[in-house]
Amino acid sequence: MKKIQILGTGCPKCKKLAQSAEEAVKQLGGEYQIEKITEINEIMKFGIMMTPALAVDGQVKVVGKVLSPEQIKQLLT
Repeated sequence: MKKIQILGTGCPKCKKLAQSAEEAVKQLGGEYQIEKITEINEIMKFGIMMTPALAVDGQVKVVGKVLSPEQIKQLLT
């Protein structure tokens, strides 16, 4: 099972990225777990300075951008 982590404090862009991730997972229909990380100390452990960010299995893939469900699906496949 792949773990998708949305890193952000809950701003509108962070929420939009989470929605896109949920939609991508729904379309792919695979084994995915979405985790939202909102605690700033936890976010900083990933070494990023800008949110929102998206990590897959603990590896940061995108920082400071809101991806579409299509773009997230490309990252996951």
